Amino acid sequence: MSLSRYLMTGIAALCVLTFPAHAERIKELASIQGVRDNPLIGYGLMVGLDGTGDQTMQTPFTTQSLNNMLQQLGITIPAGVNMQLKNVAAVMVTATLPSFARPGQTIDVTVSSMGNAKSLRGGTLLMTPLKGVDGATYAIAQGNMVVGGAGASANGSKVQINQLSSGRIPAGALVERTVDAPVGGEGTFSLELNRSDFGTAQRVVEAINRQLGPGTADAADARMIRVRVPEAQERVGFLARLENIEVTPMQAVARVVINARTGSVVMNQAVRVNDCAVAHGNLSVVINTEPVISQPGPFSGGSTVVAQTSQVSVTQGGGALQMVRGGASLSDVIKGLNSLGANPQDLVSILQAMKSAGALRAELEVI
Repeated sequence: MSLSRYLMTGIAALCVLTFPAHAERIKELASIQGVRDNPLIGYGLMVGLDGTGDQTMQTPFTTQSLNNMLQQLGITIPAGVNMQLKNVAAVMVTATLPSFARPGQTIDVTVSSMGNAKSLRGGTLLMTPLKGVDGATYAIAQGNMVVGGAGASANGSKVQINQLSSGRIPAGALVERTVDAPVGGEGTFSLELNRSDFGTAQRVVEAINRQLGPGTADAADARMIRVRVPEAQERVGFLARLENIEVTPMQAVARVVINARTGSVVMNQAVRVNDCAVAHGNLSVVINTEPVISQPGPFSGGSTVVAQTSQVSVTQGGGALQMVRGGASLSDVIKGLNSLGANPQDLVSILQAMKSAGALRAELEVI
């Protein structure tokens, strides 16, 4: 059995397990409106490479960038000189400016080759301004880059090296400008849930009002919750208390996610399958769900329970090869198809057909 089929069976089996609902803190469920990270980007030069830099004949922008930098340093290159550089590479530098960052703080940066450099290992990034979407400079990056490590076999005869065309510079940029992150208006601010859900929004409002006083919060819609800061409360302390309030969110929407390249299937506990029959090529799937009634004995004090059991029959070429009994879940269908060697394309086609027919009670997402 191939690795992708092992992944398909293992991941599908693990992800359909039912776990009891548990409380989460508000800081895991929502964020404060206006408080967010900001992406930064810059263009720079990496020097000090051991003969693994850009080939200047194929990447003329590297030579042009170096000429411009040398002119700013007071060095003029004679006209017509063709520099054959081997230790310089043009790179793109990206970083994320966190909320409430102050000038003088450091942030990590990622450096990626733009040209045809063979390796950036051992290089030094020259001073590079990092700009935001508004074109203003918010940080300055410079430093020695760290590229992924290397591993050697026991006898040292084999060395495997990670990706060499990109790497990180820990604390490689200094923040030069602050991004204002206003937390609402005077005495108020808004919480934004990570996922829109009316039930979860109502539970968050109830938990806040229970812990911090009636009328403190109210829901504007399925995502936004307005919060009022009491006059006698200090804002930072109030937010610290609010973020740590525990709330039990509503059950997530039933969803099935398929990786069409590897055949991996991930689903949550709410996924269910109705009665259906599917034929795809020489594969056939039949799902039958029947109620099972459990009747208590006389005078036992118990109650009648009706449970759903399912029978999943998967056939190939007209002959039944596997029968799976248990709950009416999608994992049984996937296991049966996997036992017959169904490829990821077969799996995607069958699940899409089941969704269109209304037999798959879940949202289907293919990545």
